[in-house]
Amino acid sequence: MGQLFSWFKRTPPRLQSKDLEGVAAYIASGRCKNIVIMAGAGISRAAGIPDFRSQGGLYDVLRKWNIDVRRPEDIFTLSRFKEDPKPFYKLMSQLYGGSYRPTLTHSFFRLLDKRRVLNACWTQNVDNLECLAGLPARRLIEAHGTLDSQHCTSCGAKCDDRKMKHAVVTGDIPVCEKKGCGGFVKPDVVMFGESLPLKFWLNLPFLKRADLLIIVGTSLAVPPFSFIANWVPTSCPRVVINMEPVWGVGGRANDVEVLGDCDETVRRLAQLIGADWEAQLDALWKETEGKVFQYKEGVPA
Repeated sequence: MGQLFSWFKRTPPRLQSKDLEGVAAYIASGRCKNIVIMAGAGISRAAGIPDFRSQGGLYDVLRKWNIDVRRPEDIFTLSRFKEDPKPFYKLMSQLYGGSYRPTLTHSFFRLLDKRRVLNACWTQNVDNLECLAGLPARRLIEAHGTLDSQHCTSCGAKCDDRKMKHAVVTGDIPVCEKKGCGGFVKPDVVMFGESLPLKFWLNLPFLKRADLLIIVGTSLAVPPFSFIANWVPTSCPRVVINMEPVWGVGGRANDVEVLGDCDETVRRLAQLIGADWEAQLDALWKETEGKVFQYKEGVPA
């Protein structure tokens, strides 16, 4: 028992420098064995999927449509959806007709797993691109659910993929086909007012194992996902890879901020780690060429 407690209390070494070079040296040292990822919509922008808050993002689209809501976020509240799901599905039609390939950053997550240094990837994304890149389900915690399945909000029945997509892209509202129901069908995304998946809560204690936290493509604006950054040990280095600073990260001794494009930064990180990291990263990303995903069809493009 004493050995168990000492294992949970491990103190990872401080970085040699508070920059990408210091992070790379730490990973290359072999002492970094439990990396935790916190990923957001920014990692999928290069795949053609718009994020929420940046210029041209989904919230921008909602403002241009002049939909009668106090805030764009209200579209993603469960109560609003049950009252009038049309605005939500109008927005989702922007995604359901597209085809998207995992980005280099998604492949970097898989590389960390293949190198056996990934503890878990916590993602806010609902686009399923982490899975498509080959990241095992056991390493993935989809905090906000997924667009890859759907259920009736009234009876809970699972609904057909193809019928769901057809309804959305043609401007109809998907309804449950179960006899006597007729409730609105909703993708298995977590809306404001819903509980996060059980897997999210069950994995929180394992954050104490983390010896490196990489926050990539997210502004950490949405709780309780944003709280994860404070669950790792205070001695655990936290690295922000994002286009803009992240509120709440930067005050610890081992915090690092790298502002810029996600794909470019992870490639640079792989180069700095050395050995054959970049070559493996490119090989894993090349594997995704034939895995472009068409929403709700599941058919390679």
